[in-house]
Amino acid sequence: MVSADSVGGTALEAAIKTSLGKLGIYLLAFASAFASAIVTANAYYIHPVIGLVADHFGVSHGEIGVVPALNQVALALGVLLLLPLGDRFSNRKFVAICLSVQTAALLVMALTANFTVFVASSSLLGFFTLTPYLLPAYASKRAPAAELGFVTAVLTAGVIAGVQLSRLASGILAEFYDWRLVYWLAAALMAVATIALPAIMDDDVDETKDSYLQLMRSLVVLAKSHRDVLMSALIQGLNFGAFIAMWMGISLHVTGDVIGRGTDLVGYLTVVALLSLWTTPRLGRWADQMGAVKARLIMAVIHLFGQSLLIFAGESWVWLVPPLIISSIVGPMIDVTGRMT
Repeated sequence: MVSADSVGGTALEAAIKTSLGKLGIYLLAFASAFASAIVTANAYYIHPVIGLVADHFGVSHGEIGVVPALNQVALALGVLLLLPLGDRFSNRKFVAICLSVQTAALLVMALTANFTVFVASSSLLGFFTLTPYLLPAYASKRAPAAELGFVTAVLTAGVIAGVQLSRLASGILAEFYDWRLVYWLAAALMAVATIALPAIMDDDVDETKDSYLQLMRSLVVLAKSHRDVLMSALIQGLNFGAFIAMWMGISLHVTGDVIGRGTDLVGYLTVVALLSLWTTPRLGRWADQMGAVKARLIMAVIHLFGQSLLIFAGESWVWLVPPLIISSIVGPMIDVTGRMT
């Protein structure tokens, strides 16, 4: 015969396990969001300080453009060539390796006096920026169905925070202290993530037995079967290229001889991009009604108009605000509608 006390004890134990399980999910979600934020941020610290970096290394404003450009090219190659290995090896080990390499790359960027080494380290940093792409799949496998939306939202918020806040912090730190301090702090944050994140991850994953060549071949099969993926990739590539070119140009223009303001102003201008946190969910619902392809075309036309307004930016930074507002609203939506296809 089962006593009431034993039944109550069993119920209590189940409640405790459930609570601990939820606590573990919350811990994983917020730790993953933190890691995603600081890893994503690494690519955007350069935007406000790009003029200072060019002057420090004695290179032209044209040459300094290779830093963000090669960083993003390396990121694309890393996603293409390394990310499929996430299906073959433990995500925990993979994340630890990526974070460790990025920490080392940031330290070199903070220390080196050679421009070529700086560019190479920045490119290596981009090549191993895989953690924000590995963590959503890892977390989704461990989150209960009832918590999946919460976990996904937290991870997405981490990426957005990394993009938006990194440029603000970089501009202010470089103006009042030194641009190298930005990379010292970035390396410190990455070191914390390198230690903390693998500590709460596990190796219990379903690893495929496919070879690397089989994994790469599967990408070709997917591309042939789903042409919309290729079109979306092309459009998003152009969209992101416009984003990088716009911010590099604005940073050099604001801190150059024409306007002659500090990097802190560049950081303050990035606050405009926070508009996307409010507009993107609402425009996402509009895109559901309009249809992804049609909505993307409309957003692309508006984006072109917004970029064209940069022609009128002269000696006053105020004229930069309208095109920044437009780009901050429609740029993320081109990404969203591309994903919707």
